[in-house]
Amino acid sequence: MRFRKLVPFFLLAALCLAQGTWQTATDLPGVDWTGVTAPRKQAALKFMRDETCSCGCNMKIAECRVTDPSCAVSRKLSGVVVKDFSAGKNAEFIRAELKKIAAEPPPLLDEAVSISTAGDPYKGPANARMTMVEYSDFQCPFCSKAVAQANAVLKIFPKDVKLVFKQFPLDSHADAEFGAEAALAAQAQGKFWEMHDLLFEHQANLKDATLLKLAVQLRLSSDHLKHALAEGTYAPRVKTDLDSGIASGVQGTPTFYINGQRHDGSYDFESMVEAIESHVKLKTAL
Repeated sequence: MRFRKLVPFFLLAALCLAQGTWQTATDLPGVDWTGVTAPRKQAALKFMRDETCSCGCNMKIAECRVTDPSCAVSRKLSGVVVKDFSAGKNAEFIRAELKKIAAEPPPLLDEAVSISTAGDPYKGPANARMTMVEYSDFQCPFCSKAVAQANAVLKIFPKDVKLVFKQFPLDSHADAEFGAEAALAAQAQGKFWEMHDLLFEHQANLKDATLLKLAVQLRLSSDHLKHALAEGTYAPRVKTDLDSGIASGVQGTPTFYINGQRHDGSYDFESMVEAIESHVKLKTAL
């Protein structure tokens, strides 16, 4: 049996790089310095290296910007800092501004990122106006609970929402990657969602023997699955999803994106519906 540990390596490398540069970086992800003089830029950078982000990460604003570029809170705070320093405001004034922002409820959705979904399994209309991308792990108990919530959302928005599934097996779940590869092998035979449901039902044991039994239950080619697991046929696709998730700001599973915007609230039914409706209102306003 193959054994790989993918997620921590990439995450650790990214975090180590970020932590080693945020204190000296002269440019921060998502921060626009257009029109800011050099002295005021230096003052703003020093301020963001000293002040703590209010997103709950316990990092400094500059550190959060570098370590988690998808964080909507640090992006908003840094924008205020740059605007106010550029306007000649002092640190005390800006600190009071940030305190007011910290008291505001956090946004349900982050800024949109680009997520390729070509070839990924999906439910719902192919041309739905909203695409809900889910990064998931077949051995994650929270992901298992999210299945019913996602299905309920699709029933509420049968013509408007498409659910796309992406693999994000965590290193802490020893057999999750094999479950991901088995699901992709089933997709190749037209039964991804059937395998998806069975994998979550049997998530406590996703050893080869279990996966082969599930293939037989679904009348799939057990030889195809056995060969795919032994040779790592679908491992590159799993890695592609992992890389996509890391680049998009996935920090755990399940993580949902609505038209590219990460949903930062709970994944319970009411919160998901609220996020989708808020997205509709935002688009209507635009």
